[in-house]
Amino acid sequence: MKSNHVAGVLACVFVFGGCDQAASYLGRDEPDPPAVEAVEPYYAQHQGVNEVRVSGNVVELHVRQPYQQLDRGGSLWARVGPYVYLMTPSTRSVFDDFPGVAAVRVVTHLPDGEEVARAMLRRDELSEILWRRTLNILGHALREGRENPRRLEELTEWGEAHTEFRYNPDLVN
Repeated sequence: MKSNHVAGVLACVFVFGGCDQAASYLGRDEPDPPAVEAVEPYYAQHQGVNEVRVSGNVVELHVRQPYQQLDRGGSLWARVGPYVYLMTPSTRSVFDDFPGVAAVRVVTHLPDGEEVARAMLRRDELSEILWRRTLNILGHALREGRENPRRLEELTEWGEAHTEFRYNPDLVN
């Protein structure tokens, strides 16, 4: 009889003692995502960012991409667009400063509103070393991309390897 009583007490300890752990598995201990107003300053210096949104635990940037870029660079410039804004120190800082952000998504649009491309980077995709490499690739693309399109291709390929992305099939062949 004593063994049944001891077993019952132990079962209660395990069941009730594990409630905190079970609650964390259910997401109750997850940090809240930031307010839009808290995230907007991170991207304020980026030209072309029309809007910053927070949808659930995803920060979403909407960026205006000029027609001239697509006229000049065609499919490559359509594809590289999201990565110029996504693979930045600003995104890294958002992940560092807001533990409630699971991902950052960039959506590029033509001035008439037509979507060009989108890419989403998840919080845990890039290690410290991969972030350093990402910022190096971005720097080369920004400095040398007009004269050396291969630098834009490198940023695009890197972005495609580390994000979930989609391109407008009418603009990207």
